[in-house]
Formats: sequence, C-alpha cells, structure tokens
Amino acid sequence: MKNHLLLLPLALMTFTLSTSEDDDNDNNDPAVPTIQAPDTYSFERNGESTISYSGQTTRLEQADELYAALNSAESTASALELMFNGSDGSSAGFANDLLNGTSKIIGSKTASSTLAGSATTKARFGDYITDFASNVAPNWNMDASAGMPGSITSPDGSSTYQINALGQELDQLFFKGLIGAFTLDQIVNNYIHPNQLDSGTRIDDNDNGVLSGDKPYTDMEHKWDEGFGYLYGQEGDLDDVGATLGSAPAGSGNLLMKYFKKVNAEGGYEPGIGQTVYDAFIMGRTAIVNGDYALRDAQADIIQVELSKVVGYYAIHYLNDYLAKVEAGNIAKAHHSLSEAYGFILSLQFTNNGNDEPYMSKGDVEYFLDTYFADFHNINPVYITAQGQGMVDVIKAAYGNTLMID
Repeated sequence: MKNHLLLLPLALMTFTLSTSEDDDNDNNDPAVPTIQAPDTYSFERNGESTISYSGQTTRLEQADELYAALNSAESTASALELMFNGSDGSSAGFANDLLNGTSKIIGSKTASSTLAGSATTKARFGDYITDFASNVAPNWNMDASAGMPGSITSPDGSSTYQINALGQELDQLFFKGLIGAFTLDQIVNNYIHPNQLDSGTRIDDNDNGVLSGDKPYTDMEHKWDEGFGYLYGQEGDLDDVGATLGSAPAGSGNLLMKYFKKVNAEGGYEPGIGQTVYDAFIMGRTAIVNGDYALRDAQADIIQVELSKVVGYYAIHYLNDYLAKVEAGNIAKAHHSLSEAYGFILSLQFTNNGNDEPYMSKGDVEYFLDTYFADFHNINPVYITAQGQGMVDVIKAAYGNTLMID
C-alpha cells in the first residue's frame, strides 16, 4: 500500500534526474537534466498544441441540457432516455444540434470504468428517468403528500420542488449521482489510470514519439488530457483562463467542477485544493512528455485523493443541511437537501483513495441508500446523527478523518 501522507503537490518541486551514483564529483559532473513543468496546462509539439479534450466538453454540455430537461414537466421518458443513451451509438435529442450525431454519449461513460463500473448502478439512472417521466412530470403542479408525487413549497414560498412518492427530488438524485458515476469515475478510475494510459503499446509509443494517427499528440498524452477535460472542459480557452484555473476555478456546469469550486473557494472546506489538483495535472502531463511514469502515477494519486474528497465533503454537507432544514421547519428544502445528499452518497462508490479502492464500497453504498435513505417521508434522523454509526460519522471514518469538516 502507498503512503499518501508523503505525497506532496509535486508540481511545486524541482525533480533532478541523475544517472550517477557518485555524489562526490562536485563540479566534474555534466549538466544534470531536470523535469520542469510549465506554469499552466500548456503543451506543444513543433509549435502546435498537443492538448485535446473536445469530446469531454461535448458530454459536459450535453449534461447541462439533460439537467434542464429533468426540470421540465414537458419531458418524456423517451426524450430523456435519448439524451442520456443516444440512438444507435450516436448522441441525439438535444436542442443544440452541435451536440447531436456524435459518438459522445453520457450514458456510455456512466458507471463504466474498469475499476468501478457497474451495470446495476447505471440502471439506477434509467430508473430515475422512468420515475420522473411517469410520476413526477404528470403531477408537476399537484400538492405532494406522503406517498404521492407532486410539488412541495418552502414556508416563505420562495422555493418549490417536485418530488416522487418517496419524497425524492429525482433530478438531484440523478445529477449528484452522475458527479461520481460519470465525471469523477472517468477521471480517477479511467483516464489517469494505468489501465487506460498504458493500454496496448502506449508506453512504447509514448517513449518513441509515435503519434496518434495524424494528430500532434501520443495516445497517452491524449488520455491524460481527456481526464483533465472531464474537470476543466467547460472552463474556457486555456490561453485565456490557464493562469487562474488553479487559484480560481470557475465552477462551470452542473457536475464535479461546480462543487470543486465550492470546496476550493474562500470559506470553503479546503481552500487550495484547486491549485493542488491543477498542479498535479500539469506535472502528470509533463511526466508523460518526459517518459517518467512513476512521477505520472504519483500525480494521479494526488488527483484521485483530492477529487474524491469533494464527494465526501458534500455528502456530509447535505446530510447536515437536511437536519438543519428539518429543525427550521422547512420540509421542502429538507427534501431538496436530502436528495442531494443521496446522490453524493451514491457517488462515494466511484471515489479512489490512491490505492484503487473507493472510500466506500458499492455494497455499503447500496445498503445505506436502500435500507435507511429510501423513504424520505419516514427517515429516522438517528441514521444520520448516531455517534460512530450514523452516516456522517461513517463517511468521516471512511476518509480516515482527513476531511476538514465538523
């Protein structure tokens, strides 16, 4: 097992690669080569950028449209299914026609990594679509009650949410679950993992400068970029925003980046996490360019651990927020917060502790969700608050109490 207490943000360090075992040569040694990372995520070959992650940007933009559709009484099951899973291997159903007719499909990348992929978990998302279209949308303006779908409004009338018969706000279950099953899983369990980076002849090709078809990059470089794109793919042109991606990620979209920004922000749970992750992405890509795969994997470990913490932070955050809203008598917002917590708990199975293990296993996640958090109308707060056994303490313990949260 790796000791991650020793893993520092390596992009802040200078790496000296020496081929000599004699440290007493003083000034007689030739110049010692070093790996120097750029200040921003900027890489070129023969004057041409080698960075490409347009497919990730496409899927993230598709997700934004799907989120809007899951907030519309007009959405049908077939329309939602088309946006999620496409048709005959091609994306379809989006108002922005540029998002249609591509091989980029959200559903094909949901719960699909070799480490954490699960057909049964992906099926949950299909169930949410069916429930929404069959039960929530037709009762959009009905007053919800225990056991009946419809709308529920906060006491001051400022917020209205549509819930199913179990009191769940399905768009929140879907999208908070997608944070783990889609964006996080593709980054930490797929594109920056050796299972993807080292597949086939990619090590030899990268060592020998064999490019990917007529592209200016090697396959390994591109796979790392695709992992980068699942986090930063909607943040804008790297030439314009590269200098601030670490210190001030913009939080674009509705998935992982949105909450990554919240964790990093002043007053957030862990200011500085943005720079740590950005630096690790830069140094990992630099390591690939230089053929240093141990250094690459050390950076991947940092990214896996830090991004996984975002899910842990917000699972706990929304559980606590649910309790606060119940105490304040705001049952509508309590249902909303618990729905968000449910989705983040679902996402826990897609985390990676740097040793290719989730912070919470699929089996444990399903047990908690199906046993304690299914019926929102009748949930017992002790499932959340019990010392050592409630969900808040269970999540903290799963992270080894490294989360900076009360």
